[in-house]
Amino acid sequence: MTSTPASPGPTEGATSEKAAPEGAAPGGAAPPPGCPAHTGAEPIYGPGFAADPGAVYRRLRATGPTAPVELAPGVHATLVLGYEAALHVLRTPETFSKDPRRWRALADGTVPPDSPVVPMMGYRPNALLTDGEEHRRYREAITDSLGRVDPNALSAGVARSADRLIDGFASRGEADLLGEYAQVLPLLVFNRLFGCPPDYGDRLVEGMSGIFEGVDAEKANDLLTDTITRLIALKRDRPGADVTSWLMAHPAGLTDEELLHTLVLLMGAGTEPEQNLIANSLRLLLSDDRFAGDLSGGSLAVEDALDEVLWTDPPMANYGVHFPVHDVPYGDTVLRAGVPHVVSFAAANTDPALAAEQRAGNRAHLAWSAGPHTCPAQGQARLIAAVAVERLLDRLPDLELAVPVGELEWRPGPFHRALAALPVRFPPAATAADAAGPGSGTAAASPGEGPAVPAGTGAGGLPEAGAAGGADDAEPPLTRTAPSVRAVQGARRAWSALRSWWRGETRDEAAGAAPDPLPGERR
Repeated sequence: MTSTPASPGPTEGATSEKAAPEGAAPGGAAPPPGCPAHTGAEPIYGPGFAADPGAVYRRLRATGPTAPVELAPGVHATLVLGYEAALHVLRTPETFSKDPRRWRALADGTVPPDSPVVPMMGYRPNALLTDGEEHRRYREAITDSLGRVDPNALSAGVARSADRLIDGFASRGEADLLGEYAQVLPLLVFNRLFGCPPDYGDRLVEGMSGIFEGVDAEKANDLLTDTITRLIALKRDRPGADVTSWLMAHPAGLTDEELLHTLVLLMGAGTEPEQNLIANSLRLLLSDDRFAGDLSGGSLAVEDALDEVLWTDPPMANYGVHFPVHDVPYGDTVLRAGVPHVVSFAAANTDPALAAEQRAGNRAHLAWSAGPHTCPAQGQARLIAAVAVERLLDRLPDLELAVPVGELEWRPGPFHRALAALPVRFPPAATAADAAGPGSGTAAASPGEGPAVPAGTGAGGLPEAGAAGGADDAEPPLTRTAPSVRAVQGARRAWSALRSWWRGETRDEAAGAAPDPLPGERR
């Protein structure tokens, strides 16, 4: 990570201070025992925080719209909890910079470069961590490249992949919807969208998971960097109809380093948060009284459930890191320059000052951030989650949690809101092929098959907007035989189980026939 020193200022621990009348003690009356202002910065990492972050936010709100927190041992920050305060930070880029090179404690060595949060917070030359013209250039390359993906074809591709995954466990009557579905589906969609060869899948999953969880994050970051560097070299040599190649060809003229960190941003945003949105939505549907019982007859539609999750349980709970360019008075608080100010999307969305009613259809939540750094792929992300949830409920309408909702475990980490597993049970169901019946002409939709690819498509059967052909014009699916998906407990194991059918390892290969090339590859 590259960092440059910032101007001298307060120590890292001085995240924000209450302005007090002359002669009064800072902050006014002494805080009660147990208050973060009395005991120091509140940690927002570890199993305790993951189990009940809402309780932590409620305690922190007692100090005002911002509060001192610890993101990892010795890494202090200011958490922005109030909705209006969050909007002020997000929409005032001239005062609150996204550039982590302003992070004083990292520049002066107070925070070591191998801290577990540095891969998520340190400088990278991409659209998330830059300002002004530099940010505009990166963002334009992203929005133009993503704009070439046809949403109808994306929806059809997600549905096909969802069917194949569901077929892998439908007959068992039980599954871990995280490890066997929510984690795997975004990987299939986004890795094919980016023209990523399946051999890189394990490495990308391991790297992304390690960075988000903060467990051996430096090693995970090195693994991710190496893997994406190899992908860039591959696409320089053999460009295809995929987002990676489109980014390379964009007039912005991204260097390999800029492309690397842009891909880290896009793949990170498209996998971990996406799987959390899918899993958190399914958890809500299976546990909330408004959805319990017959899921197809719930009082709220899937889209409304997504809105509820984005308001109350956003997949990225605390992120949107900003650095004041100078000390900023805010109410009776001073937001200190050079200190990371982490926007808590989860706390801001549940600010008691907001009315809790009428969330259905209300998109004023901050789950996608706000201001110039609003997520540029929120439309695609929401579409993928909606299709994933709807397809699962259509196929398995009698799903129920296999454990009480209170016993579900959450993965630790300061940034995300992520389940560790989502065990369910249901009456065993037929696969798509079984439902079609013999001789119907419908190919088996099993994990052993390749995707049905529309003629003239790009990555993963996803044509450019306006391209001829569509999901209904699909060619017959590639007939393949490969090991079925097994029950798995993590994204890496799930990816390994699926890699063989994605690659097309079949009996034909054993006989010496070459497999069909991946999108963007030549034989």
